[in-house]
Amino acid sequence: MKTDDLIALLATAEAPIDRHALVRRLAVAVLAGLLAALVLVVAIYGVRSDLAEVARTPLFWAKVALPASLALLGLGLTQRLARPGMRGGALWGLLGLPLLLVWLGASISLLGSPVEARAELVFGRTWRTCALNITLLSLPVLLGIFWALRGLAPTRLRQAGAAGGLLAGATATLVYCLHCPEMAVPFWGVWYLLGMLLPTLLGAALAPRVLRW
Repeated sequence: MKTDDLIALLATAEAPIDRHALVRRLAVAVLAGLLAALVLVVAIYGVRSDLAEVARTPLFWAKVALPASLALLGLGLTQRLARPGMRGGALWGLLGLPLLLVWLGASISLLGSPVEARAELVFGRTWRTCALNITLLSLPVLLGIFWALRGLAPTRLRQAGAAGGLLAGATATLVYCLHCPEMAVPFWGVWYLLGMLLPTLLGAALAPRVLRW
């Protein structure tokens, strides 16, 4: 085949690029994982009986705001890093803002409490299981995000995996708030963050093998 014929053939076979493929693929992955995590919470842990009551308090929405803000940042990072050659840029630095706020709130809470009550504020009643529960709930979300990324073209695989893991962990924590009875800011500043860190590290560790193309 002559060169001109090959060029003509390739040009004829060219299909229009779907500009919304990335957003649509990630949306399907996150929504499917979110629903799976929700089913797991209801089936395994149960929704807290006083949810309607605590949902009227500002403290509950402050609790929800922590994973919600990290989920939005994780989504932004995942969208960027799903494209070839893209960097996370300033979004990585913005992750420090919700962390700073929750640790500031935790410090104020601890300093304003009697010394003998501080350990309970940090450990609560569920510190042994909290981070592991969040990690378990994050697995269906992480699987969905990896499915989405494999159909895209990330080149910074560890960063893309870490961003996807953060998104999965934050989404799982958001769902876990429906069950978790802990309402102390120092608890969230340790165990919620640890629960989100574990899927982030898992995503970064698995990405070079799972997302390689």
